[in-house]
Formats: sequence, C-alpha cells, structure tokens
Amino acid sequence: MSTRYDDTTRTPQEYEVLTGGGAEAAQVAKRGISRRQMLRRATGVSLGIVGAMAGLGSLMMLYPNLEGQFGAPITLRNKAIYIPAEQKEMLLDQKGMFYESSAKSYIMHLKSGGTTQFLQSGVALDNSMEAQDWLKDGDTFWLALYQVCVHLGCKVPFRDDCNSFKCPCHGSHYNIDGEYIDGPAPRSLDRFTMTFDSSGNVTVDTGKLNQHVERPDVGTRVLRLPYVPVCSAQ
Repeated sequence: MSTRYDDTTRTPQEYEVLTGGGAEAAQVAKRGISRRQMLRRATGVSLGIVGAMAGLGSLMMLYPNLEGQFGAPITLRNKAIYIPAEQKEMLLDQKGMFYESSAKSYIMHLKSGGTTQFLQSGVALDNSMEAQDWLKDGDTFWLALYQVCVHLGCKVPFRDDCNSFKCPCHGSHYNIDGEYIDGPAPRSLDRFTMTFDSSGNVTVDTGKLNQHVERPDVGTRVLRLPYVPVCSAQ
C-alpha cells in the first residue's frame, strides 16, 4: 500500500530538494506559490515601480519648482527704496509708483494726508482695503498691482501725465490703486498679496492673484478720481 505524503508536514529542507530553489524558494513552494507565479508577481511589482517613477517625473515637469520665479513668492527690494508719495505727486520709479519686472507688478506706496483723499472711513474703509489686498504700514499704504489690463491682456502703463493707469490698446482707465474708472474693462486691475520679511524687504506672492475687485460705484470707491480730468489713450 502506498504511503500518502501530507504537504503540510514537509520541512523546508524537503521542499529545497523538491524545488531546487533554496530555503526561501522552499518556503514559497510550501505556501503553494510556483516559480512562474513568483516571476509574474515580481514582474508586476517592477512594472508598477517603473510606472510610478514615470508618473512622478511627468508631474515634476508639469509642476516645476517655481521658487523665486513668477508664479511664486518673489522677494523684491527693501521697502525703504520705495519712496511714498501723495496721490497727486506720484512719479513712476521715482516716488509712489514703482514697476518690478520680475513680479510683473506695479508697487504702489501711498502716503496719507495732503492730496490723498479716501472716500471711505472706519470699518467700511478697512473692509474695502482687506478685500482689495491693501497693506497698511504706519501712515502709508501699499498695493501690488498686476501689470495686465483685465480687458484683453495688454500691458497697462502708469502714466505720470494722467496720474493713473491707461491701457494703450482699448483705453481702459484705472486709478492709482487699480480701481476701474472707465473703458471696456470688466473690473478693476487684479492684484497680488504682498508682505514684508523680517529684514523689511517687499515680497509679492505672484501665485496669489486677486481677480475679484469689481468696478466700484459711488459708495464703494476707495480713492478719489485722478486730478487729471482727461487722459488720452496715447
């Protein structure tokens, strides 16, 4: 009478003889996994790892490291460089209004008093400034205004002669704080969040664009209109 061998009673050494694959292979064989199954599983794991690495590489290409570049926070010059000016006295890159190409922004530094006239006060003014990303620093006020006209994307210059921004493409007109004045633009200029670092340098977060400053009406406008009544497109 033949003797029946129960696989569950075999030792690893017996499986080593049967499988020819060493103790590790014997343990695998004891669990009922064949060499072909092991190869398939190993191939599947390898392909999975390769796929994951390829996916990670694609994501890194799609979302590169933007540190210090447009689309991320950009540290500009020390705030002492940006000389403040009253509303009527702003001169581009001299006082009150400064263009920073790396941030594609105009930095407004407004001095209160004198020709600067706020049309709101108290809580209403505070709320408007917060919604529009104004930054208060002592008795002066800051804004980082994106250079692009919100009508069709032209670069909009600050005009010393108009004491305001005037788009040369289709005539959209904006106050020194970017508020809509007239023209085809659907809203006021977009703006970025700005802060000061521990050394007093101006930082503009070009990854955080506020596109929600609507056309102001009589009750919501922050600053009085420019002192120049007419500003031609050219």
